[in-house]
Amino acid sequence: MNNIRNFCIIAHIDHGKSTLADRLLEVTGTIDKRHMKAQFLDQLELERERGITIKMAPVRMSYTMDGVTYDLNLIDTPGHSDFSYEVSRALEAVDGAILLVDATQGIQAQTLANFHAAQRAGLTIVGAVNKVDMNPPGVEDVIKSTAELIGVPENEIYKVSGKTGLGVADLLNAVIKKVPHPTSARKEEKNSKVFRALIFDSFYHEHKGIVAAVRAFDGEISPDQRAFLLATNTEFKIKELGYFSPELKISSKIENGQIGYVATGLKDPETLKIGDTITTDPSAGALHGYKDPQPVVFVSFYPEEADDYDDLKNALGKLRLNDSSLKFEPDFNEFLGRGFKSGFLGRLHFEITAERLEKEFSLNTVHSFPSVSYRVKLRDGQWKMVNYPEDFPLDYIEVEEPMAKVEILVPAEYLGAIMRLQDTFRLRDITTENLGKNSLLVSALLPLAELIRDFDDQLKSISAGYASLSYLVSEYQRTEVAKLEVFVASHKVSGLTRIIHKSDIEREGRKTLEKLKDLLPQQQFSQALQAIVGGRIIAREDIPAMRKELGNFGKTGGDRTRKMKLWKKQKRGKERLQERGMKTQVNIPAKIFKELLKK
Repeated sequence: MNNIRNFCIIAHIDHGKSTLADRLLEVTGTIDKRHMKAQFLDQLELERERGITIKMAPVRMSYTMDGVTYDLNLIDTPGHSDFSYEVSRALEAVDGAILLVDATQGIQAQTLANFHAAQRAGLTIVGAVNKVDMNPPGVEDVIKSTAELIGVPENEIYKVSGKTGLGVADLLNAVIKKVPHPTSARKEEKNSKVFRALIFDSFYHEHKGIVAAVRAFDGEISPDQRAFLLATNTEFKIKELGYFSPELKISSKIENGQIGYVATGLKDPETLKIGDTITTDPSAGALHGYKDPQPVVFVSFYPEEADDYDDLKNALGKLRLNDSSLKFEPDFNEFLGRGFKSGFLGRLHFEITAERLEKEFSLNTVHSFPSVSYRVKLRDGQWKMVNYPEDFPLDYIEVEEPMAKVEILVPAEYLGAIMRLQDTFRLRDITTENLGKNSLLVSALLPLAELIRDFDDQLKSISAGYASLSYLVSEYQRTEVAKLEVFVASHKVSGLTRIIHKSDIEREGRKTLEKLKDLLPQQQFSQALQAIVGGRIIAREDIPAMRKELGNFGKTGGDRTRKMKLWKKQKRGKERLQERGMKTQVNIPAKIFKELLKK
């Protein structure tokens, strides 16, 4: 137990966490150089494509210092604020953290957010400045500001290079010396003989069933023992256990203080919950778990092919094992068929999930516009939570929308550009704080609906990529929004319904119809496209009926009266088609939805 160290790496996105993890794997000999590849712990194809960490990744390393061999359990964590729930779970499984800061960029918004989260978890924090091999100007200022943030002398901030390996061994030695061994790290530990472990992650294996990643806090467990999942009152026989090396490596036991995996053999994703306790005795009581994450962005998913509904359901279930913040429930759309209403922690979280469905499960999907949750006060005085636009009532007293507290770290010269964002977004209550040499922390309130629109992209654009953003959904405040509905030939297209602030609703209505007019094919009858708010038409476009050539009469001339007869016949036919079109279902192909819903 004295020779175990459990720690994670936390940082802002792109500050080099995964590259540093690569060098730690090399220094400890966990992965030899022949088999090493960049971002070794990032196993998802999407992580490699985007160059970001999406899933936390645990690995056990063996390392000898001063003649003593240590088991080092490392968890590499994501940096984007949408995946902060992944970070929070990793923090509960470890006893210390390396706070990594990019020497070329300095402290960023998510650096601060992750640091405060590690502090709240009671972790020992070891500071390090990465990319010192580039010898950037101002590196000493970055070291100073990092030391001030953590509250340690500057000589306790380690200079490292994840690229070259410079200083990595010294940093690893510091982790062993400073991070406490497990016995002194958690109040829950009772040195009991009854095994209890906290589930901090899980995934599905075709042969092993549901595999739980765990941190043991009491006792020990061996294969073939009976165990219990307390949250769902599920009993199972342990199929296999071991640790992450980083591939699954079978072991004869997992004991107090260790991080490893337990293969449950269970097949139903509903039986296992992240934050649950695995124990050999259900009377032992549960460990302190996690606060269930509340989705803030809501999107409906539908399979492009109706026959893929069951495959989509199974895929979402398996993704939820690997991503416990994902929420979904069945849904039906008259144009797109059966699907699922889904909840996410942010726009990137939703986009990543859509891409994983395509790449990992070969499922092509269509989705609705991303929306947020509104609190609506009805005429009877009751408050109702509305997550999806089609459920938004037309008759109500008032509406409240979720607000995000945003923190933007930006060089001082871009402050004017940041302030001008108020012209485009409903940014308010702006305050600034000087964080030292040429760096400002801008705090403000922003409606979450504005944040998920394209605020982050605009922020990067106007600051030449230097601004960084973190946010926290904080409260609900009164707002003025309305329900925008789109009709095609008098048929409501519910998949295009949105809740929009009243100041933007006419512009958005016109823009949607213009795009729809370009995408929809012509029919034998004219089609009226209407944007309607509360029964009032705020925008209209018309797709004219397809013209039919009059044979040789239309090309070579001929008797005028015969042309007129044919034109009148066509007109009557179009009128009948239009009348029939009003009574039958309008067909909007899935590919048109995809084009229309593109960001």
